[in-house]
Amino acid sequence: MLSRRELLLWFVALTASGLLRDSEAAPRDAKKLLEKLTGGTEQRKGGVTITLPAVTDQARHVPMRVSVDSPMTEDDYVKAIHVVAERNPTPAIASFHLSPANGKAEISTRIRLIKTQIVIAAAEMSDGSVRIGKARCKITGGAGACG
Repeated sequence: MLSRRELLLWFVALTASGLLRDSEAAPRDAKKLLEKLTGGTEQRKGGVTITLPAVTDQARHVPMRVSVDSPMTEDDYVKAIHVVAERNPTPAIASFHLSPANGKAEISTRIRLIKTQIVIAAAEMSDGSVRIGKARCKITGGAGACG
């Protein structure tokens, strides 16, 4: 059995080596994930609105709404909305699958963010195109929710 001192030395050694460091994604990880989720289709800006608070101290419960400009008809609708956070340890937030029966291309939920960052939503359209929107949320008041 290890003594407290030996455990402390192991912890310091692992921390110094980077094995216990808090991991966080980088914007490139979020971009790669979106490419994978959308099959590598070129992403066009516009038509997707993300609503987040500009500043919050409630990192565990950040309200988010995503709406996509779409008539939601049989010929023209949103198939899926993918949401990623650029700096969370795991960039994937959620994917929502829609059909014309939804009537409206809009989702609302609460998300967790580890720190101030940009959240990206990609809307896969029925014609195969992909639209994206971005929003920034500043987290105040200490550590975020994912750490």
